[in-house]
Amino acid sequence: MLGVSRMTGAMRCHLKKQFMQLSMSRHYSPEVEYKPIRKVLVANRGEIAIRVFRACTELGIRSVAIYSEQDKMQMHRQKADESYVVGKGLPPVQAYLNIPEIIRVAKENDVDAIHPGYGLLSERSDFAQAVIDAGIRFIGPTPFVVQQMGDKVRRELCFQQLQKLKQV
Repeated sequence: MLGVSRMTGAMRCHLKKQFMQLSMSRHYSPEVEYKPIRKVLVANRGEIAIRVFRACTELGIRSVAIYSEQDKMQMHRQKADESYVVGKGLPPVQAYLNIPEIIRVAKENDVDAIHPGYGLLSERSDFAQAVIDAGIRFIGPTPFVVQQMGDKVRRELCFQQLQKLKQV
């Protein structure tokens, strides 16, 4: 497989053109206005949440943790500037997958952006869309891109197209 540095100019130009077409398509949201992020909610737990909180601290951004009842003593909750329980009465995994409650916590606490973390919600296009629909920034790919990443057939077709490009 060729690295980006070994691609020909024509290959790079073609990939750039495809990216521009995607970014200018109906899946791109140019109407989003810029405003600084002051507070980020991480919709995950454990080490990944702690790493995002550390980055937020370095950038001067307040961090918000969510936690299940069973995780009330976990480190990620203590490392965040604020923390809120989600999914009362639910097992931990179901609590962290409770999209309406995560959105509610974010809106009630003036969260500017939501980071999905790794796993759990990071691969769910419906979560990314729900965040955007709530008027909150989603830190990650657009819902369309998340959906396409989950479409293994489409991903294989894209891979085959890239292989053909490399043979040119």
